[in-house]
Amino acid sequence: MADVITPEISDRICTHMNEDHAEAILLYAKVFGGSTEATAARMVAIDPQGMDLVTQSSIGEVPLRITFDHTLQDSEDAHHTLIAMVKQARSQSA
Repeated sequence: MADVITPEISDRICTHMNEDHAEAILLYAKVFGGSTEATAARMVAIDPQGMDLVTQSSIGEVPLRITFDHTLQDSEDAHHTLIAMVKQARSQSA
């Protein structure tokens, strides 16, 4: 069952993404956030409008906001959107 994106659900999604999909978060930062110099990134929050990342580069940590192309309805929508975004990012960075 899909959950409304509350702060608790945001924390759950961020923990999962940071632990299991770090390379996807870096791709989001580079492709959708324009942080081509980033060497690492972590997701710190997600809400229906977008996600907040912190990127790491030679200049240190930089916060980054990436907005979605639509308002997320729930956690299932977030899941599908993040998968679609990483597929798009991979094709654009190849």
